[in-house]
Amino acid sequence: MASFSPETDSEDELPPEWEERATLDGGVYYANHVDKSTQWVHPRTGKRKEVTGSLPFGWERRHLPDGKILYVNHDDQKTTYIDPRLAFAKECQSSKGLEDFRQRFDASSNALQILHGQDLSGKVAIVTGANHGGIGYEMARTLARSGCTVVFACRDLNKARVSIGKIKSERTYVNFKCHAMHLDLASLKSVRTFADNFLRDFQVLDILILNAGILGHSHTLTEDNLELTFQVNYLSHFYLSHLLKPAMCKSASIPKIVAISAESHRFSQIGNSAEFLAESCLNKTSGKHFCPTFAYNDSKLFCLMFALEANQIWKNIRSIAVHPGNMVYSNLGRHWWIYRVLFGLVRPFAKSLSQAAAPGIFAAVSPEMRGVGGIYINNCFPCQPSKVALDQDSRKNLFKTSLNLLQTRGHTIQ
Repeated sequence: MASFSPETDSEDELPPEWEERATLDGGVYYANHVDKSTQWVHPRTGKRKEVTGSLPFGWERRHLPDGKILYVNHDDQKTTYIDPRLAFAKECQSSKGLEDFRQRFDASSNALQILHGQDLSGKVAIVTGANHGGIGYEMARTLARSGCTVVFACRDLNKARVSIGKIKSERTYVNFKCHAMHLDLASLKSVRTFADNFLRDFQVLDILILNAGILGHSHTLTEDNLELTFQVNYLSHFYLSHLLKPAMCKSASIPKIVAISAESHRFSQIGNSAEFLAESCLNKTSGKHFCPTFAYNDSKLFCLMFALEANQIWKNIRSIAVHPGNMVYSNLGRHWWIYRVLFGLVRPFAKSLSQAAAPGIFAAVSPEMRGVGGIYINNCFPCQPSKVALDQDSRKNLFKTSLNLLQTRGHTIQ
């Protein structure tokens, strides 16, 4: 992985005689009020910038009789003559891609900061496990507040509806487009039903966030005769992604899959061996020597490997794996009293839920991640995953084994 240079604010500051402006189609140019000249490159850095073609969500452009343009912010009922898109101008990316990546966000950034200034109207997203009290809820809430149509894919529909109600109560004057749909990841049949219902109601999908997960369960078999943590955290998400692939291929933009992994994937007991990987997946139906922590670590490794491999073989879809943060105080550990105690102890020092949601939002919709996939994000920054995740043979074997597990249970993927 190439080294990345942090962005500095001082070099980007304009000299006194210069003004930054934007065209309707998103180009940024610079006007010199002394010599009455204009140019496309920044007068100090020599670099080009761009903004989105659309205004931030909640803004309106009004043309006044005198020829001036007034910008109205319906969120706080304020007006300005300055194009609000300029506050979110980004340097044009070169063909080098991530080699010239300049970090704008870090561990302290929250999800709303990542999406500030963007308008996701017309986009459709699915967030699994989006009930209140978790990272998924914060990601869904942030997307909805930027105009995105968000499907809350949850096992408990009543809780999902309560979560949607809380979001709508924050801004009663905004028509949030949120929908609750039943999805039980412990049932492959439920996954199939959810996908069929979604394809019937929406047809197109732009963002798929594979967030739902469990931690601390003792060895339990699902109705599909699979170990619970393995199926909920990984295999059902793998299946769901395949079923929703046709809808993602219809997206007018570059569709994104964001798989929530974890740094704990580095502590998986799976070695760098394709054969051992397949054996580990198949042995998830056995309770012998089962450890909830190891099962969780393995599932997060599988999520990461799936994202890297899917990005390589699904040419029209970009997929990214992210780590939300260590010991985030959420409802993830509600099934294990040990983790509830640990979460309680570290809560003052851990990320907030909005901060933990930031990497997922960053991977899904930030301008610098547009068209980028096949990477692992930690604290809104690309980083190297474990060796086994980078092993191509192991990833291919995981894909093959996962498809076989589905097929033997009557869920063949076309």
